[in-house]
Amino acid sequence: MSATLPPLIPRIDAILVLDGDGNRLAGKYYGDFLTNTTSSSSKAAMASEAGEEKSSSALTVEDLRASFERQLQAKIVGTAARADAAEAVTVMGRTAVFCGGNSVAGTGTGDVRVIHVAPSEESELVLAHLCEGVYDALSRLMSGHTDRNMILDNLEMIFLLIDEHCDGGFILETDGSKLASSVLLRDESDAIDTEASSGPSTKSAGIGVPSGDMTIAQALRQAREQIISNLAQRDNGI
Repeated sequence: MSATLPPLIPRIDAILVLDGDGNRLAGKYYGDFLTNTTSSSSKAAMASEAGEEKSSSALTVEDLRASFERQLQAKIVGTAARADAAEAVTVMGRTAVFCGGNSVAGTGTGDVRVIHVAPSEESELVLAHLCEGVYDALSRLMSGHTDRNMILDNLEMIFLLIDEHCDGGFILETDGSKLASSVLLRDESDAIDTEASSGPSTKSAGIGVPSGDMTIAQALRQAREQIISNLAQRDNGI
């Protein structure tokens, strides 16, 4: 059986969420791309670090990823890509397609970028479609507030989003609406499992938390619990 993927199903090397300064807020690397220190991609990253203080033998996988992300940031800094019009650059022989990067002076809003990294032979149009779908899902989950602080406050949901979109470098879902719905369902399911394993709780997640300090997941959970409580009270009153 051939291991070759159909032409319209790309192989993804990495999915990253970077802030405006190029710092990785979330992300995953797949296959042999910067997942060990012996692959060809790792050797290329080592070569790019030749002028650094560390010797190549002392470099770790995290050092190599940081080197790649610095090179990536140098290519995309100052470039903003609309949610429906991804931009593409080439870094270390890989194609990197990204959405986001818009910022409003003094607010820091909208400064994160969603980036898909893939081998150079993959179609930029297909990669752009994937990236736009994930950015759309991210915007839905964050209610349009894709700034650095919002992402850091909801990291669990961001990693769930990446997992719902891609598993081991293979794409599972591309539609932003479906991805966002899947993340919310998994987040709610995980919360129910946690509450069941920890026993009865005297305080529901999100209850008593000021609305301005709540995460998106907490707000949705509180709204659902309020609806259930109102229904139960109505039934008891009949």
